[in-house]
Amino acid sequence: MSAWKVRHEGSPQHVETTLEKIKHGLVEGTWATTDEVRGPDDRDWVAIENHPALEEFAAEVEPPPMKHHDDETHLDMNALIDVCLVLLVFFMLTTTVAAMQKRLEAPSVDDQSKNKIRVVTKSQVEQSMILVKARMENGEPVIHVEDKQVAEIDLERELRKYVQKTGRTILLLDHDGDVPTDTVVQIIDKAKGAGMDRVSLVAPEQRKQ
Repeated sequence: MSAWKVRHEGSPQHVETTLEKIKHGLVEGTWATTDEVRGPDDRDWVAIENHPALEEFAAEVEPPPMKHHDDETHLDMNALIDVCLVLLVFFMLTTTVAAMQKRLEAPSVDDQSKNKIRVVTKSQVEQSMILVKARMENGEPVIHVEDKQVAEIDLERELRKYVQKTGRTILLLDHDGDVPTDTVVQIIDKAKGAGMDRVSLVAPEQRKQ
Protein backbone atom coordinates (compact mmCIF):
# COMPACT_ATOMS: atom_id res chain seq x y z
CA MET A 1 0.00 0.00 0.00
CA SER A 2 1.43 3.33 -1.04
CA ALA A 3 2.35 5.67 1.81
CA TRP A 4 0.71 9.02 2.27
CA LYS A 5 2.25 11.90 4.13
CA VAL A 6 0.26 14.30 6.29
CA ARG A 7 1.22 17.28 8.39
CA HIS A 8 -0.43 20.12 10.26
CA GLU A 9 -0.75 23.26 8.19
CA GLY A 10 2.66 24.92 7.81
CA SER A 11 4.47 22.39 10.00
CA PRO A 12 7.90 21.15 8.84
CA GLN A 13 7.24 17.69 10.33
CA HIS A 14 4.99 15.08 8.75
CA VAL A 15 3.61 11.63 9.44
CA GLU A 16 3.52 8.73 7.01
CA THR A 17 0.18 6.95 7.01
CA THR A 18 -2.54 5.65 4.73
CA LEU A 19 -5.44 7.34 3.00
CA GLU A 20 -7.96 5.53 5.21
CA LYS A 21 -6.21 6.64 8.37
CA ILE A 22 -6.22 10.24 7.15
CA LYS A 23 -9.98 10.00 6.66
CA HIS A 24 -10.37 8.45 10.10
CA GLY A 25 -8.25 11.27 11.55
CA LEU A 26 -10.54 13.85 9.92
CA VAL A 27 -13.58 12.25 11.57
CA GLU A 28 -11.88 12.03 14.96
CA GLY A 29 -10.58 15.59 14.74
CA THR A 30 -6.92 14.57 14.66
CA TRP A 31 -6.55 16.37 11.37
CA ALA A 32 -8.25 19.50 10.12
CA THR A 33 -9.41 19.98 6.55
CA THR A 34 -6.84 22.77 6.23
CA ASP A 35 -3.95 20.45 7.14
CA GLU A 36 -1.73 19.33 4.27
CA VAL A 37 -1.21 15.96 2.57
CA ARG A 38 1.01 14.57 -0.15
CA GLY A 39 0.01 11.42 -1.94
CA PRO A 40 2.44 8.87 -3.34
CA ASP A 41 2.36 10.51 -6.76
CA ASP A 42 2.23 14.13 -5.55
CA ARG A 43 5.15 16.51 -5.81
CA ASP A 44 3.73 19.28 -3.60
CA TRP A 45 1.85 19.53 -0.35
CA VAL A 46 -1.88 20.23 -0.78
CA ALA A 47 -4.56 21.09 1.74
CA ILE A 48 -6.69 18.08 2.56
CA GLU A 49 -9.86 19.93 1.50
CA ASN A 50 -8.29 20.64 -1.91
CA HIS A 51 -6.79 17.21 -2.65
CA PRO A 52 -8.75 15.32 -5.37
CA ALA A 53 -8.74 12.14 -3.34
CA LEU A 54 -9.99 13.79 -0.16
CA GLU A 55 -11.93 16.96 -1.04
CA GLU A 56 -15.31 15.21 -1.31
CA PHE A 57 -14.80 13.39 1.97
CA ALA A 58 -13.50 16.57 3.70
CA ALA A 59 -16.62 18.46 2.59
CA GLU A 60 -18.81 15.89 4.37
CA VAL A 61 -16.87 15.99 7.60
CA GLU A 62 -18.54 18.29 10.17
CA PRO A 63 -15.97 20.74 11.55
CA PRO A 64 -15.36 20.53 15.30
CA PRO A 65 -17.27 23.06 17.41
CA MET A 66 -15.47 26.32 18.01
CA LYS A 67 -14.11 26.78 21.48
CA HIS A 68 -15.81 29.55 23.39
CA HIS A 69 -13.51 31.94 25.19
CA ASP A 70 -14.89 34.31 27.77
CA ASP A 71 -14.56 37.90 26.67
CA GLU A 72 -12.64 39.65 29.42
CA THR A 73 -13.70 43.03 28.02
CA HIS A 74 -17.43 42.25 28.38
CA LEU A 75 -19.31 44.98 30.23
CA ASP A 76 -22.12 44.00 32.58
CA MET A 77 -24.92 46.34 31.47
CA ASN A 78 -27.15 45.36 34.39
CA ALA A 79 -24.84 47.01 36.88
CA LEU A 80 -24.56 50.10 34.66
CA ILE A 81 -28.36 50.38 34.41
CA ASP A 82 -28.68 50.07 38.20
CA VAL A 83 -26.21 52.92 38.71
CA CYS A 84 -28.05 55.12 36.19
CA LEU A 85 -31.37 54.48 37.94
CA VAL A 86 -29.88 55.38 41.34
CA LEU A 87 -28.46 58.62 39.91
CA LEU A 88 -31.81 59.45 38.27
CA VAL A 89 -33.70 58.98 41.54
CA PHE A 90 -31.06 61.03 43.37
CA PHE A 91 -31.38 63.99 40.97
CA MET A 92 -35.18 63.80 41.07
CA LEU A 93 -35.19 63.92 44.88
CA THR A 94 -32.62 66.73 44.92
CA THR A 95 -34.74 68.83 42.57
CA THR A 96 -37.87 68.19 44.65
CA VAL A 97 -36.15 69.11 47.92
CA ALA A 98 -34.71 72.28 46.37
CA ALA A 99 -38.18 73.35 45.20
CA MET A 100 -39.70 72.66 48.64
CA GLN A 101 -36.88 74.53 50.36
CA LYS A 102 -37.49 77.52 48.14
CA ARG A 103 -41.13 77.57 49.16
CA LEU A 104 -40.41 77.12 52.85
CA GLU A 105 -37.88 79.93 52.78
CA ALA A 106 -40.27 82.42 51.18
CA PRO A 107 -40.10 85.64 53.19
CA SER A 108 -42.95 86.54 55.55
CA VAL A 109 -43.71 89.03 58.26
CA ASP A 110 -45.15 88.01 61.64
CA ASP A 111 -45.64 89.55 65.07
CA GLN A 112 -42.32 88.21 66.38
CA SER A 113 -40.35 90.13 63.76
CA LYS A 114 -42.22 93.44 63.91
CA ASN A 115 -39.49 94.99 66.05
CA LYS A 116 -37.09 94.45 63.14
CA ILE A 117 -39.34 96.10 60.57
CA ARG A 118 -37.80 99.08 58.81
CA VAL A 119 -40.14 102.03 58.43
CA VAL A 120 -39.87 104.01 55.19
CA THR A 121 -41.70 107.09 54.03
CA LYS A 122 -43.62 107.53 50.81
CA SER A 123 -40.91 109.80 49.43
CA GLN A 124 -38.25 107.16 50.14
CA VAL A 125 -40.32 104.62 48.28
CA GLU A 126 -40.67 106.94 45.28
CA GLN A 127 -36.94 107.73 45.27
CA SER A 128 -35.38 104.30 45.71
CA MET A 129 -38.01 101.57 45.36
CA ILE A 130 -40.29 100.02 42.78
CA LEU A 131 -43.66 99.13 44.26
CA VAL A 132 -45.23 95.81 43.28
CA LYS A 133 -48.66 94.79 44.60
CA ALA A 134 -50.13 91.30 44.46
CA ARG A 135 -53.83 90.79 45.20
CA MET A 136 -56.30 87.97 44.77
CA GLU A 137 -59.12 88.80 42.36
CA ASN A 138 -61.73 86.20 41.38
CA GLY A 139 -59.53 83.45 42.78
CA GLU A 140 -56.49 84.48 40.69
CA PRO A 141 -53.40 86.50 41.73
CA VAL A 142 -53.18 89.89 40.02
CA ILE A 143 -49.88 91.79 39.95
CA HIS A 144 -49.45 95.56 39.61
CA VAL A 145 -46.14 97.32 39.05
CA GLU A 146 -46.45 100.99 40.02
CA ASP A 147 -50.25 100.80 39.49
CA LYS A 148 -49.85 99.08 36.10
CA GLN A 149 -51.28 95.58 35.86
CA VAL A 150 -48.68 93.16 34.53
CA ALA A 151 -48.99 89.48 33.65
CA GLU A 152 -46.63 87.22 35.58
CA ILE A 153 -44.96 86.10 32.36
CA ASP A 154 -44.09 89.74 31.51
CA LEU A 155 -43.07 90.75 35.04
CA GLU A 156 -39.30 90.44 34.65
CA ARG A 157 -39.29 92.47 31.42
CA GLU A 158 -41.41 95.24 32.99
CA LEU A 159 -39.23 95.38 36.11
CA ARG A 160 -36.09 95.62 33.98
CA LYS A 161 -37.62 98.58 32.15
CA TYR A 162 -38.32 100.36 35.45
CA VAL A 163 -34.77 99.66 36.68
CA GLN A 164 -33.25 101.09 33.51
CA LYS A 165 -35.60 104.07 33.50
CA THR A 166 -35.46 105.06 37.20
CA GLY A 167 -32.23 103.47 38.44
CA ARG A 168 -34.12 101.98 41.42
CA THR A 169 -32.88 98.54 42.44
CA ILE A 170 -35.05 97.80 45.49
CA LEU A 171 -38.40 96.06 45.13
CA LEU A 172 -41.12 96.86 47.68
CA LEU A 173 -43.55 93.93 47.62
CA ASP A 174 -47.06 94.42 48.96
CA HIS A 175 -49.10 91.21 48.86
CA ASP A 176 -52.16 89.80 50.55
CA GLY A 177 -51.79 86.87 52.90
CA ASP A 178 -53.90 84.67 50.63
CA VAL A 179 -51.66 85.21 47.60
CA PRO A 180 -50.04 81.81 46.83
CA THR A 181 -46.47 81.36 47.97
CA ASP A 182 -45.59 80.32 44.41
CA THR A 183 -46.58 83.75 43.15
CA VAL A 184 -44.55 85.53 45.85
CA VAL A 185 -41.49 83.41 45.03
CA GLN A 186 -41.92 84.08 41.31
CA ILE A 187 -42.06 87.84 41.91
CA ILE A 188 -38.86 87.72 43.97
CA ASP A 189 -37.09 85.56 41.36
CA LYS A 190 -38.09 87.86 38.52
CA ALA A 191 -36.92 90.89 40.51
CA LYS A 192 -33.49 89.30 40.83
CA GLY A 193 -33.55 88.42 37.14
CA ALA A 194 -34.28 92.07 36.34
CA GLY A 195 -31.13 93.15 38.19
CA MET A 196 -32.71 94.31 41.46
CA ASP A 197 -30.53 94.16 44.58
CA ARG A 198 -33.06 93.66 47.33
CA VAL A 199 -36.71 92.85 48.03
CA SER A 200 -38.56 94.43 50.95
CA LEU A 201 -41.99 93.39 52.16
CA VAL A 202 -44.81 95.64 53.32
CA ALA A 203 -45.79 94.70 56.88
CA PRO A 204 -49.47 93.86 57.46
CA GLU A 205 -49.92 96.83 59.82
CA GLN A 206 -48.55 99.23 57.21
CA ARG A 207 -50.74 97.73 54.49
CA LYS A 208 -53.93 98.59 56.41
CA GLN A 209 -53.00 102.24 56.88
